[in-house]
Amino acid sequence: MKFTVGQIKKNAYNEPFEFDEWVDVSELEKMNNDIRKIDPVNVYGTVFDEGDEIIFSCSIDGKMILPCARTLVDVPYPFEIKATEVFSESIYNNDEELEDEIHPIDGEVLDLTPLIKENILLEVPYRVFSKDENATSQAPTEGEGWELISEDANEKKIDPRFKKLESLLNNEEKEK
Repeated sequence: MKFTVGQIKKNAYNEPFEFDEWVDVSELEKMNNDIRKIDPVNVYGTVFDEGDEIIFSCSIDGKMILPCARTLVDVPYPFEIKATEVFSESIYNNDEELEDEIHPIDGEVLDLTPLIKENILLEVPYRVFSKDENATSQAPTEGEGWELISEDANEKKIDPRFKKLESLLNNEEKEK
């Protein structure tokens, strides 16, 4: 989602400039986080031109699929994020402005896509739970390098490394 500074100055000179676009953020699925799937998000809002600063006030609406914390089944998680991003044309940027999340403008194009992705990643909850009562039956029981073992199955199955020890115990019982 890119805007040119000239376009913003022209359209937001007298009144705020409004925008409404769909942004593909599927790259977030490949990153090392819990997002299994994310649909394109709707980004809409207004742009204000305040002298040396350009202020984006926007909403980000979408839906992502996250794993359930108990069963690892897919849980749809809708979200709506309110965000305000400030860009500054001033060449006198100090450390305080950078701490206040005022982004310096480099060149003629403002790309909001990285900031949209950042806001979405900040919105991902620590954990979600499936409301589906049948979630435990839908839960995966094995995956790459792992397998779910119940308590009953675990007691019946003897570790092969301890198989020889079992024969020693049987020999001792016979000697008594």
